[in-house]
Amino acid sequence: MASAETSDVFSCTTEQFHKIVTDYEKYPDFLTEVKNCKILKVEGQRKLVEYTVSVMKDFKYTLWMTESPTLVSWEFASGDIFKTMKGYWKMQAEGEKCRSSYGIEATFGLLVPSPITKALLNVNLPNMIAAYHKRVGELYGR
Repeated sequence: MASAETSDVFSCTTEQFHKIVTDYEKYPDFLTEVKNCKILKVEGQRKLVEYTVSVMKDFKYTLWMTESPTLVSWEFASGDIFKTMKGYWKMQAEGEKCRSSYGIEATFGLLVPSPITKALLNVNLPNMIAAYHKRVGELYGR
């Protein structure tokens, strides 16, 4: 199993950051690896979201996203490359800013060596966090 975790402070409120994280269909606007993202089904606080992602090649997967005011978590539903995946965004206020922690665990359905799977998750992580900082700046001018 490959996993990655990080935590960072964003120049926005927890509510504003939550809005960015849960606006799945806007992901292609600021996350370069995400080519398409659409909500397939809504069941209360859960949404089934289909992602089309390009990392070395294009692939699709769906996740059940569960939303609460300070936590967005997900669990793998189906897809091309992953066997399992779960993760979260946890948000907490730090003054007028938001500390957000991100974590992900995944296993791959293909015979991909563990060092490569870890690199896939960890190498993309700094780029993703930078993209969220940029998005906060674009939307909230901070």
